Amino acid sequence: MTTRADRIKLFKKLAKERILILDGAMGTALQKLKLQEEDYRKIALEDHANELKGNADAMNISNPDVIKGVYLEYLKAGADIIETNTFSCTPISQADYGLEDQAYELAFHGAKLAREAADEMTEIDPTKPRFVAGAMGPTNRTLSVSPKVEDPGYRAVVFDEMKEAYRQNASGLLDGGADYLLIETIFDTLNAKAAIMAVEELKVERGEDIEVALSVTVTDKSGRTLSGQTVEAFWYSIRHAKPLTVGMNCAFGAADLRPFITALANKADTLICAYPNAGLPNELGAYTETPEMTASELCQWAEAGILNVVGGCCGTTPAHIAAIAKAMTDYAPRTVPAQPTEIRLSGLEPMIASV
Repeated sequence: MTTRADRIKLFKKLAKERILILDGAMGTALQKLKLQEEDYRKIALEDHANELKGNADAMNISNPDVIKGVYLEYLKAGADIIETNTFSCTPISQADYGLEDQAYELAFHGAKLAREAADEMTEIDPTKPRFVAGAMGPTNRTLSVSPKVEDPGYRAVVFDEMKEAYRQNASGLLDGGADYLLIETIFDTLNAKAAIMAVEELKVERGEDIEVALSVTVTDKSGRTLSGQTVEAFWYSIRHAKPLTVGMNCAFGAADLRPFITALANKADTLICAYPNAGLPNELGAYTETPEMTASELCQWAEAGILNVVGGCCGTTPAHIAAIAKAMTDYAPRTVPAQPTEIRLSGLEPMIASV
């Protein structure tokens, strides 16, 4: 049985040799199953008082075979890394469903199922080891922006509450077997900082190194987060976390996301991870970019040397991941650039002073 530290060491070794493949969208896979309320409330949640339809994370304990089945589909399609089905496994997000007291359990079982699936596939083909990224979503609250237009100083959550929510999320993921923690779809850097601090506290408490990865999302083609930062400013504000990977997900399809990933790849002295949507949704909310279209666009990224880890977000399927995995075999991974010694500060914009 390998340890988390062993697997991270192997991850870093492989990342120098080839572009690693991340999985695709869990939500898209579940939507295709046309699940009903009863599918979300089996086993431990049969008598739960609240409606649960749409709470994919609840299925980690109520319908685990479905979740593990999706993991295996992506792994069989060629994914090296599987994200846990734990995007909303914080007490803050689960409060909408009355499951705030089970956030740890949902995270633990989401990671446990992913670990089982990854280990099964690694055993089948030891030449292609599989890894588990513990997904930590942004929650449905923001620390930087008031939800009340008439009261700009109001906050629906405070920093310590956010940190504690992430602490429960991270603890469950680590206990369930995640190799590293992926703080993703970051729209508010302060939320991400609460997650980073929660992980730093767990490092001390557990007496072990815990790798984190960070993935930001922008709100429009201006290339800014919801809280107003540019991608470069975001990087300078979280670089102290020394992430295993940094990158972007969601927002757009690959074509529209490329300028921002390129800017990040030029500045970040760590691995770049990108997982764009399958284009933009049409008027019916459907993503129409085919696997071939997505793979073709990402080939241009790989040829430009800006990728270390690549996968898919909203609208992507196992077919998309299979096409991406096949296409990436022709390209070498990005070389992490050395950065000059500079003072790098950030607000909404970056500020750099050479020394």
